[in-house]
Amino acid sequence: MSRRLFAVLAAIVLFAIPATGHAQSNSSETYRQLDLFGDVFERVRADYVKEVGDEKLIEAAINGMLTSLDPHSSYMSPKSFKDMQVQTRGEFGGLGIEVTMENGYVKVVSPIDDTPAFRAGLKPGDYITHLDNQPVQGLTLAEAVEKMRGKVNADIKISIRREGREPFDVTLTRAVIKIQSVRWRTEGKVGYVRITSFSEQSDDGVDRAMKKIKEKLGNELKGVVLDLRNNPGGLLDQAIKISDQFLNRGEIVSTRSRRGGDAQRFNSKKGDLADKLPIVVLINGGSASASEIVAGALQDHRRAIVLGPRSFGKGSVQTIIPLSGHGAIRLTTAHYYTPSGRSIQAKGIDPDIEVKQAKLENLESGSGRREADLRGALKNPNEIKKDQDKKPNTQETPKDGKKPAADSKTEKPFDYQLERALALIRGISLFNVRVSN
Repeated sequence: MSRRLFAVLAAIVLFAIPATGHAQSNSSETYRQLDLFGDVFERVRADYVKEVGDEKLIEAAINGMLTSLDPHSSYMSPKSFKDMQVQTRGEFGGLGIEVTMENGYVKVVSPIDDTPAFRAGLKPGDYITHLDNQPVQGLTLAEAVEKMRGKVNADIKISIRREGREPFDVTLTRAVIKIQSVRWRTEGKVGYVRITSFSEQSDDGVDRAMKKIKEKLGNELKGVVLDLRNNPGGLLDQAIKISDQFLNRGEIVSTRSRRGGDAQRFNSKKGDLADKLPIVVLINGGSASASEIVAGALQDHRRAIVLGPRSFGKGSVQTIIPLSGHGAIRLTTAHYYTPSGRSIQAKGIDPDIEVKQAKLENLESGSGRREADLRGALKNPNEIKKDQDKKPNTQETPKDGKKPAADSKTEKPFDYQLERALALIRGISLFNVRVSN
């Protein structure tokens, strides 16, 4: 790797841009910036205190460029890319937590049900400051995740900083994480379906769950609770398919990039797995991305009542772009909008009925910190337009103060939000019976 490479890159850029007027000025500036990068690269190679491989420097430069854009764009090494592909298929090794990077620390977005992290009581909003006594500051998110993964049955000590209590350590035993992303049960005459993430088979899981619920309850089924709490998201196509399973018609979601002609709209087909029975969708501060697409679609079509605190507010779409033999980049390429045209970026889904969780519940209402609080988070496109017209700039930062979750093995705390959802469905069902009579 030498300055000649950067000269070649600059020449390609210059060739691609018409050498006239303003474009010529832009291309000259691009050349100067590439030359600057080449100067720094060569100086690091020659004078850094220890020898560093070219590949490591280039990967670090690429990752720095991407992570400076927003919290969700990043570079994935070949191994990280492979791990991501395995994870979206629903099985991977590790601790069982969805994480992001904030202020130099690893931040827990959500623990995955029935995993080492979940059983240890990790919560959305926890900050991981050390891994086996080594600080995470200075690591990229990919490097931190790599350290958390390892041999099955091997222990790792992680240091946690949680608002409202002193920092503490937790020792976790790595396990093969097999994600059963959909679980179901019946609560009296109400069906309960929990989706923990949106992986490749989630829509099939929902279909099977609804069939089992109908087989068990038959005509006595009064409604469905769709639990998306602490669901950090996943695949966009799965959010669309699952929304479609409960909608008979209409738009589910639209995506818009910076090029107007690239806008996409996704519409539902006829067929409602709940057969028009009442649906309550449970959300909280750990419900993000694909979860918000489902909640927003069902809410806008008035197909479901959304209950809980406000959701996380991740309204951007990331595209995985493979790089031949060199991993891939995760690049934010669009915003998504609910059927009514809402962008929930840095804002979240406002519930129809706001219900905060009881403090002893193991599915907490989230950390109180959301997409808008992440460093470098993209602004809401709708809010930007309002700013241009009215120039208001207000933002709410909810407070936290939740107690540690009880161990799910030894105690099953009262789920206040779920009880409110069940009572709501029973009330709607009773009202409908009286009206029909």
